[in-house]
Amino acid sequence: MERTAYGKINLGLRVLGKRPDGYHEVDMILQSISLADTITFTPAPEFSLETDRPDLPCDDSNLMVKAARAFARATGRTIDYHLACTKRIFLAAGLAGGSTDAAAVLRGLNDLCGSPLDRAGLERLGATIGSDVPFCVYGGTQRGRGRGEQMTVLPAAPLLWLVLVKPRELGVSTAWVYGEIDKATDREPVDLDGLEESLRQGDRKRLLALMANDLELVTLKAHPELQALKEAIAAQGAEKVLMSGSGPTLFGIFASREKARQAADRLRDRERDAQIKIAHTVQEE
Repeated sequence: MERTAYGKINLGLRVLGKRPDGYHEVDMILQSISLADTITFTPAPEFSLETDRPDLPCDDSNLMVKAARAFARATGRTIDYHLACTKRIFLAAGLAGGSTDAAAVLRGLNDLCGSPLDRAGLERLGATIGSDVPFCVYGGTQRGRGRGEQMTVLPAAPLLWLVLVKPRELGVSTAWVYGEIDKATDREPVDLDGLEESLRQGDRKRLLALMANDLELVTLKAHPELQALKEAIAAQGAEKVLMSGSGPTLFGIFASREKARQAADRLRDRERDAQIKIAHTVQEE
């Protein structure tokens, strides 16, 4: 059996402050995209995991392993499957690559075990693994509150063609970015209610105008090369350029698949040290 693990972008992200538990209170609108990993489940004498990325550990630090063990504890089931993950989502990129793989493991094991958990149960279990996992369980277009685990399903976003760009050697610590945003005093307000209203009204123009990410202020300031890259994407005719999550991936929104393809080709010629992919928005699993 195979399960697809879709990446995500943030259409909007606002950080409200630090919580007593050490996490940050956030308000965000998340969107699934077609850039995705694939996980294959094969019956085996005992649980094991492999990936096609030798730099990705398959021990207890991997969120897929954590998801399988959490599912076993929650349901009392024996996880006698070998999991093989084909990675396409950029690593450590702000695209929820680890979280969506964990969510796909939860969905897959739940199906293989006769669905002992309903959607809400899977999302609650996902919240114990990582803040983006509850969204990634079914994906689509959702608003996340709390530390990201309180989900509200929203009307589907319009089809958006994306060019995703991530510098190959640049990694950003999510914990560091959230720590720095607490110190920022020059943040612009992010209108999440307006973003939600634009989705409900199907107003693409207003949606693009209101899209914003609090965390850009920190990541782009710390890495001027990202600001230059953002300007390079905009120069290719993007309708909007934004950072996803804590970064460092940037995405440009283009009016059509052909315009996205042309922009990606030109950026590949110019940005030899960046990973560049074309993707589009997708809806619920």
